[in-house]
Amino acid sequence: MGERTALRELAQGGVLLTCRALRAGWPARSLTCALRAEGWGRLHAGAWLEPGRVADLPARLRAVQLLTPRLVVSHRSAAALWWIETLAPTSEAPLEFIDPALSFRGKAKGVRVRRMLLEPGDVALRQGLRLTSPVRTLTDLLRSLPRDDALVALESAVTYRRVGGVRRAPLVELEAVAEVLALPSQGSARARRRLGSCDPRAGSPAETIARLRMGDAGLRPESQIELFTPAGRRVVLDFLFRREGLAVEIEGYAYHGTREAHRQDVSRFNQVLQCPEVRSLLRFTAQDVFREPDRMIAEIRAALITLR
Repeated sequence: MGERTALRELAQGGVLLTCRALRAGWPARSLTCALRAEGWGRLHAGAWLEPGRVADLPARLRAVQLLTPRLVVSHRSAAALWWIETLAPTSEAPLEFIDPALSFRGKAKGVRVRRMLLEPGDVALRQGLRLTSPVRTLTDLLRSLPRDDALVALESAVTYRRVGGVRRAPLVELEAVAEVLALPSQGSARARRRLGSCDPRAGSPAETIARLRMGDAGLRPESQIELFTPAGRRVVLDFLFRREGLAVEIEGYAYHGTREAHRQDVSRFNQVLQCPEVRSLLRFTAQDVFREPDRMIAEIRAALITLR
């Protein structure tokens, strides 16, 4: 058996621990040279990634969990594995874990470990990793994250979403999250208040943030409203100020680059304006929502004044 084959056989899910290779008889002096010569990439102190594999989130999490098996993937890292959307890009966030043994004292660059208790039902298995369940993940996020981040994650988890090109079903029900938050725990009171602000019909993080920005500005439109054109065509609006007849639509990040997609977009917005309840329509992109919310609010206010 050649050295290359032996190293690959020692890997677990594409990750090789230095200590495992040493126990298998590899000389410490030549191991690093052999790994570099074969194209292994260093993931973490004491952990290497198999040649040809991408150092993606699961691989980086696996390296840490193999080095310290008692750690459970949690918070934003667990949300990413469950395809729950969050505001901060996963690539820029630290790897997050919970130590249910409450004994972790070490420090590692790019890794955050919280010492917290976990019940058996709080832990699940996904992609070969031990991680917090969807309900536990969401309750942790509601307790720890800023309001906007927490509600984006919650509203993503309770609805059908297309994340990373994959359409997934709802992961949890609000009642299950509320049941856990009813138990006394640090941060639960604030988390319960946030739970009351959830709109389970929101279709994207941009819609969630747009609603929150409008609410912060004292604007309270109806959301995800079903209307019908005179011809009987069903239309669902992101937001509607019914008294003034102002519809507000939020566009996602995805670019509809085909002629057919563009035609469908034009047709849909024409149908919106045919609805008797709609007198005017404003459209905003996700970039407008996240980067220029003040301008968005000012345009909505101006339109509402004009329509009154």
